[in-house]
Amino acid sequence: MSEAPSETRSAIMRAVKSRDTKPEMTVRSLAHRLGFRFRLHRRSLPGCPDLVFVARRKAIFVNGCFWHGHDCKRGARMPKANAPYWRAKIAANQSRDARVRAELAAAGWESLTVWECETRDAEALRARLVAFLAETSSALALRRRPSSFETAPSDPPQDEGRQTGNKPSS
Repeated sequence: MSEAPSETRSAIMRAVKSRDTKPEMTVRSLAHRLGFRFRLHRRSLPGCPDLVFVARRKAIFVNGCFWHGHDCKRGARMPKANAPYWRAKIAANQSRDARVRAELAAAGWESLTVWECETRDAEALRARLVAFLAETSSALALRRRPSSFETAPSDPPQDEGRQTGNKPSS
C-alpha cells in the first residue's frame, strides 16, 4: 500500500467504525436467529459490551483482530509505519480489555470475546454462542428469584389502633 497524505489517512481512519461492524452484525444476526434477545452497547456496563443478555447476566464483545491484538494472521500483523505507536496502542487495548473483563466478573457478569476471524465459520460460531448462552432452567430460576426487598408480604401489617372499616364478626 502506498503512503497516503495525512488528510487521506485521517479520512480512512475516521471511517473505521466501532459499532455495527460486519462481524458484530454477523454475531447479532446469529444470536437473534437462535432465539436469544439482547440489548446493544450498554454504557452502564464496563466496556460497553456489543451484546448484553441482561436476564442471563452475560455480555459479548465482538473484537477486531488487528485492533485488539488477536493471535491470528490478521491480528499478528503489525504496521511497518509508526510501529512503536501501534504496538503501544494495541497493548493499551489489550490491557483495557482485560480490565473490563475483570470488572464485569467482579460485578457477577460472564463475558465472551468473539474475534473477527471467528465470524467466518458460521457453525463454529453457532456452537460457541449456544454453549455460552445456554443455561439450565434451575440456574436461571435461582437468578430470577426475587430478593427479600422485592417480595411482598402475604399479609400486610396493619396498625392495631387504626380502624380498617371491617365490622368485627359476632
